[in-house]
Amino acid sequence: MSGFLFEQIIFGPIKSRRLGISLGINLLPTHKKHCTFNCVYCECGWTPPADPIVTFPTRKEIKAALKEKLSSMKEKESLLDSITYAGNGEPTIHPHFAGIIDDTIKLRDQYYPDAKISVLTNASKLSYPGVAEALMKIEQPILKLDAGTQETFEALNKPRINITLNDILENLQMFKGKAIIQTLFVKGTFDGKRIDKTTEEEVEAWLALIEKLQPSLVMIYPIARATPVDTLEKINQEDLSSIADRVEKLGISTEVFY
Repeated sequence: MSGFLFEQIIFGPIKSRRLGISLGINLLPTHKKHCTFNCVYCECGWTPPADPIVTFPTRKEIKAALKEKLSSMKEKESLLDSITYAGNGEPTIHPHFAGIIDDTIKLRDQYYPDAKISVLTNASKLSYPGVAEALMKIEQPILKLDAGTQETFEALNKPRINITLNDILENLQMFKGKAIIQTLFVKGTFDGKRIDKTTEEEVEAWLALIEKLQPSLVMIYPIARATPVDTLEKINQEDLSSIADRVEKLGISTEVFY
């Protein structure tokens, strides 16, 4: 099953179940997904083989497009809760990500000083120069942690680069107290193997990592749109709430987005 792609740099604003009125920014090519992971549940579909040459929108183009959109929204007195970097894959892949964040902060302060800046990232490139530092500057660095074990990490996220769950955890530890952790819970089958993020063993392993990381917030959610694998199941709200209660008992704020 194929996914959908964002065909522009700026999209929305949309009403987001997690971020309120959100203006999206896609830093990646508009014609194909570009990511360090190949998650079985990704709404953008499968990650294709890497091209030797990737054309990104330039920092100048992104700044101009964002300025035009924010100015237009301000003139119309439109509401805005979040300027959100998501799009067709992993936003921190962009070679000028840090500079783009600096531009965004300046434009936000000019047009919508009360809006937050959010980045949805799989945390795979936090060790690259400038990436973690840029994310530290924004209000909502939303960092993915789908798995409690290496086996589940590989089954769900299928990394396209040489990275392990331990590497991800080392990256996330830079954000202790600042990070917002996002975790998608899912179960089903793929390639004849059972995937289940809700088993007691997996949940306990994941909770241990959450306790170690001490994020400011944990966002828990199920699949909400079509996925590349049509044998995945949406976890019910009761089960997600039960997991959230266990996070709360660790003294960590948690929200379920269903």
